[in-house]
Amino acid sequence: MTDLPTPERMERAGLEAWPGIEVEWDGNWVRRAAGGYTKRANSLQCFDPADSSDAEKRLAAGVDWFKARGIAPVVRTTPLASSSLNAALDAQGWAEIDRSHLYAMELRPQEPDAEGRTTDLLDPGFLAAQQSLQGHDDALMARMRALLAVMAVPAVGIVVERDGVAVASGLMAIADGIVITGNVITDRARRRQGLGMAMMRTGLAWAKAQGATVAALNVQADNAAGMALYASLGYRHQYDYTYRIPRQA
Repeated sequence: MTDLPTPERMERAGLEAWPGIEVEWDGNWVRRAAGGYTKRANSLQCFDPADSSDAEKRLAAGVDWFKARGIAPVVRTTPLASSSLNAALDAQGWAEIDRSHLYAMELRPQEPDAEGRTTDLLDPGFLAAQQSLQGHDDALMARMRALLAVMAVPAVGIVVERDGVAVASGLMAIADGIVITGNVITDRARRRQGLGMAMMRTGLAWAKAQGATVAALNVQADNAAGMALYASLGYRHQYDYTYRIPRQA
């Protein structure tokens, strides 16, 4: 049985798999910007609980960094966040939003769906499926494409079709032997038909063939259907994280 990675290894793999377009390190704190597409790629995050010096000053510098790029300041707080960063956020009244879980499992052989396919991340068919199913407008899709274009690790888009129509989609990227899933979406009119499962199995089969040994993903704590799907595949809860945003004036 494969030992599952530590939170630090998981988070560093996530950083590679979903990198942000602009990345700047301040000690073991990292700032990422990607034009506002997803909070993960547009957030500040601490990767070492011991990196606690000058937290208030460094947090203020991070806020200025995001504002200079026209992005709302966001901090992603995981078990790796220093106590001084958390204390500074609390003292300034930063709100907690989108409580989420990191799920992971040992990657076992999977059977891809007969109508599932993997594609390049910038494949027009994959992008069209994502736009249709996610309901993204053209401006948001442009930001998504810009982020996908800088992903440097092995990655694929996944599309499952029924009767020639895209009904489920997602993407997977492999970093440090960990395949990380994102952008999971199923046709809202065709849920509870096993389409999300078909998409996941298709992507995981690809990842296994690429040599990945662990699978991980993030799921919001209020997404009961998603958690049930991932648990049925063998994923198990590892740790929690939240996002913090400044108190509104």
